Amino acid sequence: MKGIFIDAVDNLGEVFHKMKQPDDPPISVNEQSQVSEAELPGLLRGHQFALVDHTRITVDAVRQVPEFKHVIFLGTGARSYMDPDALAEVGVTVHTIKGYGDTAVAEHTIALMWAAARGIAAMDGAMRHGEWLRMNGPQLTGKTIGLLGFGGIAGEVARIAGGGGMRVIAWNRTPRTAPGVTFMDVDTLLAESDVLSVHLLLTDETRGFLDASRLAKLRKGAILVNTARGAIVDEAAMVAALQSGAIAHAALDVFDVEPLPKGHILSTLPNVTLTAHSAFRTPEASETLLRRAQDIAKRIAAGG
Repeated sequence: MKGIFIDAVDNLGEVFHKMKQPDDPPISVNEQSQVSEAELPGLLRGHQFALVDHTRITVDAVRQVPEFKHVIFLGTGARSYMDPDALAEVGVTVHTIKGYGDTAVAEHTIALMWAAARGIAAMDGAMRHGEWLRMNGPQLTGKTIGLLGFGGIAGEVARIAGGGGMRVIAWNRTPRTAPGVTFMDVDTLLAESDVLSVHLLLTDETRGFLDASRLAKLRKGAILVNTARGAIVDEAAMVAALQSGAIAHAALDVFDVEPLPKGHILSTLPNVTLTAHSAFRTPEASETLLRRAQDIAKRIAAGG
């Protein structure tokens, strides 16, 4: 049984080889950044499984490769790039990897929160253009952070934010408990959050979850942080809230369209801080991710 790592970019190929073990199944490495749907069947042909970072895997493409049976998606957000249910109907199983980068994403979430509160990106940009811009920003000690969704990443955010003196509240679609975290209904969460941090998985039910009506319930002047998936937030409604000042600042690592198109409205707003879907990209998280991916490949090859 053979596999292919179909889009090993941003040093992931190097990490893959570092974490490879002698008894892993053979996996070829393709360092092509963008793979089109037309190119996909040719790359998959002759392989029974593929490691996928960001390539869109379509039913039409895999139908042309009957021997192909498994997608090992490098993360949890496979639905942003493929339809696992539709792929299952044609005999392709999608495997996801949880928990590999909880601390990495949580640290990035906290970094975005502080950067948004204190205007760090704006001051940095101004100084690089010869301007001496000084900004006021709120102290977050004693403020409330609301966690929309509560899995492993949110648990780490709660630990760090709570240790920093913030009140931590959360809502989850299924009941949860956690030390130092007060769980409540979603409307109360929105109304009480000085910072709202998004941690929902993207599903058909959560797509557009933060729509105009829910954003309107958010405490006026709150900071919105999204390191989950862009499609969970209604982008047009968020932009309108930023322009009106209803949301003081949005700190975003994820977007509806990635890479973010040049000249996109989010890149023109002064009260937005942007990073390039990089919250999970630490050496520690990448090594764990690629090792777990190869462990899945090993189980597939062994018939598990």
